[in-house]
Amino acid sequence: MFTASLVPEAYYWARSSKHFDGKLTVVQVSTVFGEEPNYWTLALPGTDQHAMPSDFEIIGPVVPPEKYSMRQAAE
Repeated sequence: MFTASLVPEAYYWARSSKHFDGKLTVVQVSTVFGEEPNYWTLALPGTDQHAMPSDFEIIGPVVPPEKYSMRQAAE
């Protein structure tokens, strides 16, 4: 399965016919159900839902813009 190439807690551009009407969206690799790749799910930001990685076509990682630094709320 392709989950071996995913990074836990990372964000990816993805598309699914089962979610968001097939539109391009951002998902986050979640380890809430376990640290092993077989237990990973994709968290759907803006919802309280998780989906199986096999439900999505992963397009690529979300790359933050270099020009604008992103700060964490705790900083």
